[in-house]
Amino acid sequence: MNNEKLVSEIYNFLKIYDVPLDENFSVIVNQGPGSFSSIRTSLAVAKGLEISKKIKLFGFKNQDLKVFDQKNVEKLVKNNLIEKNLIKPIYLS
Repeated sequence: MNNEKLVSEIYNFLKIYDVPLDENFSVIVNQGPGSFSSIRTSLAVAKGLEISKKIKLFGFKNQDLKVFDQKNVEKLVKNNLIEKNLIKPIYLS
């Protein structure tokens, strides 16, 4: 998917499923490692939502979450492998 389409796709998804964006909503962002443009785009969108809608923003490192599902996200939280508000991207060299 093109980076330009990301915001539109997220907006459409939230609208279709009638997701309320408020202080009870959280976004979890993969901090990398990954390509510069992909990570910067996802972080920019997530930060924009955090600022404009007052949502909670968390980041994790790719190696800490092999499968993205509820059980593994809960393990990240339990093991303090998820960072709140402070996102430190890891770019591929």
